[in-house]
Amino acid sequence: LNYWNFGDYIGIGAGAHAKLSFADRIVRQTRVRNPNVYLDRAARALRPFEEVVVDANELAFEFMLNAMRLVDGIPLRRFQERTGISPTAIEPQLAAAEAKGLMGRDAFRLWPTPTGLRFLTDLQTLFLPAV
Repeated sequence: LNYWNFGDYIGIGAGAHAKLSFADRIVRQTRVRNPNVYLDRAARALRPFEEVVVDANELAFEFMLNAMRLVDGIPLRRFQERTGISPTAIEPQLAAAEAKGLMGRDAFRLWPTPTGLRFLTDLQTLFLPAV
C-alpha cells in the first residue's frame, strides 16, 4: 500500500527500484540488473544504480499513476503531502476526469470509478504534463 500511496521505498539488490522524497525533489533509482555488474560496482565503491529526479511537471501524473489503482482512492490531502503541489493546480484534470465518469471526488477524497478502473490508462493520461 505504501507504493500505491506514493510513499517512499528503497530497492536493495540487482534490478531493484527505489523512490525517495526530499524537501526539494523526488528521486527514482534503478539498480543495475546484472548481478555480476551490480556486485562489481558495489565492491569498487561505485554507485550500482542510476538516479533520476522526477520533473516537477510530472509529479501529478506519477502520483495518479499509483493512487488511481486503489479502489478506495486516496485522501485529497495526500496529494499535496506527497507531491508538494496544491490540488487546485490539477483542478482542470480533476474536473475532466469527473466529467468523463472516470473519477469521483468530494472535499476530502479522490477515487477511481468502476469505469475509471476499467479505463485506467485514460484516467491516468489526463494528468500527463502538456507538451
